[in-house]
This record gives sequence, structure tokens and C-alpha cells, in this order.
Amino acid sequence: MSPPGVGLDVGGVTRKLRDRRNSRGFRGLKRSWRRHWQLYLLILVPIAYFVIFKYIPMANAIIAFKDYNVIDGVWGSDWAGVKHFERFFNNPMFWPVLRNTFILSAYVVLASFPIPIILALALNEVRLRFFKNTVQMVTYAPYFISTVVVVSMTILFLSPRLGIAGHVTQFFGLGSIDFLSDPEFFRHIYVFSDIWQTMGYSAVIYLAALAGIDPTLYEAARVDGATRWQKILNVDLPGILPTAMIVLVLGVGNVMAIGFEKAYLLQNSLNISQSEIIATYTYKVGLLSADFSQAAAIGLFNGVINLGLLLGVNAIVKRLTGNGLW
Repeated sequence: MSPPGVGLDVGGVTRKLRDRRNSRGFRGLKRSWRRHWQLYLLILVPIAYFVIFKYIPMANAIIAFKDYNVIDGVWGSDWAGVKHFERFFNNPMFWPVLRNTFILSAYVVLASFPIPIILALALNEVRLRFFKNTVQMVTYAPYFISTVVVVSMTILFLSPRLGIAGHVTQFFGLGSIDFLSDPEFFRHIYVFSDIWQTMGYSAVIYLAALAGIDPTLYEAARVDGATRWQKILNVDLPGILPTAMIVLVLGVGNVMAIGFEKAYLLQNSLNISQSEIIATYTYKVGLLSADFSQAAAIGLFNGVINLGLLLGVNAIVKRLTGNGLW
């Protein structure tokens, strides 16, 4: 048992240490501000952007818990509790929409993650500069094409009568196949058109990571008699692993935020059983049906699932590889 007064002394010492640490932290902040005030001013610009255009509008998410009335406005409308969430969970479209979103998003992440890495590794091994630059430009250019144009090109390409795909299937005796009218083909069309559009852009990130690898590692591998394949396995892949993990975490973190435009433009009444995802369903509920509270509830649910996935995947990747977003 401690003698009387010892506890008070310990508490006093703790308070003094805490006050001293806080004082040192404040003084350190002032010292850092005086030395690097130009950098702090630069940081203020993006912080102001996120506060004004990202965080302040979040306050309107409260509409998901209200019966929104245009006349009363967001803050004057009556409270509805979690009624709109319950409507969405009890809606027959809940499970099909959620399943379609998960499957399509996972398909996009799994298919689009390794292909840019393979392209970057292959380009890194090419010694003919003209060929390397040409391939890089050809694969990078589709990234600048708008989604509407990409979808238009895809529709023309897959047209059963006029498209190249139709001629190919007829040449092999398969007849005319209307790919966009068959729900089974929707996910493949979506994913591989997306890969075609973003593959070159994503490969640039890995090429930059490859350029940052210490050249002495290649020299050491060459002295040890390593082949090109062994250099890729033992030098290139470990060198780009931190970058690849960050890209993977970001990709999985956006798994529920799959693009609305392409899914909506490729959607038709015949493939809607697999093309109806949360983004397109929210658009129809919110803007076409003018049920803003229900749409906000669906969007909020989508955001919470995204946040949970991002935190979970980041924790797993950080535990396995030591790399993460924070």
C-alpha cells in the first residue's frame, strides 16, 4: 500500500510532465511555423479545398434521416429516423443491386491490378527506345478519351451487324451475337473496356517506381549471373511492391464506388439483371423518382461500406507487407 501523499506526488509529477510536453509541442509548432511558413501556406490551399467542397457538403447527408421537403429545405424537414435505410434494406432490389456491385467491383480490381504491372515490367525490359515510347503512347492515349466516347466505340465494335465482333463470330460460324443484350457478357465488356482505357495510365505509376530502384541492385544481380526473369522476381517486383500495395488498397477502398457513367451507358433493359448497380440505382431513385432522402440513404450506406473496406484492407496489407496508407 502506498504511503499517504505519494499518489498526489505522482499525480503532480504526471501533470508537470504533461504540461512540459504540451508546452514543448506548442513551442515546437511555433518554431516549425517560423522556419517553414511557406510550406504551411501551401498546405492551407488543399485543406481549404477539402473543407469547402468535401467536408461542409457532408452536412447535407442528414437528409438521409429526414423526410425531405423542398419547401422546408434540408434543415427544416421532419425527422424520419432510419426509415429510409429500412426501406432500402427491405426493397427486393437490395440484394441484386448489392451483389452486382460487389461482383463487378471485385472483377474490376482483380483484373485491372496485375495487367498494368505486367505491362510496366515488360516495357522496362525493352531496350529499343522508339518501340518502348510508341507502345507507351498507344496504351496511355485511351485514358484521355471520355467515357461516353469509349462506350460509343464499344457499342459499335460489338454491334452484331456492323461491328468487328459480329464479323468475327460469323467468320467462325457462330452467327451474330448481340453481346450487349446478353447479361452474361455485361461484366466482361465493362471490365475489359475499363482495362483498355486505364492500363497505360496505371503502368506509368509502376514505371516511375521501377525508375526509383537502386541501380546497384541490378549490378549485383548481373554479377551474380541472374537472368532477366530472376532480376524481375528478385529486384523489380520487391522494388514496386510498396507502390502496388498502395494502389491495391486504393482500388479496394473504392470497390463500392464503381463508375456510374459507363454502367449506365452500357445498360439496357435486357442486361439490367447484371448491370443494375448501386450507383445507377441511386440515380434512378434520387433524380428520376425525386426521392432524395432515399437516394441519400443509399449513398450513405455505400460510403460506410467503402470506408469499412478501406480500413480493413489497409490494416491487412500493413500487417502482411508493412506498407499502408497510414
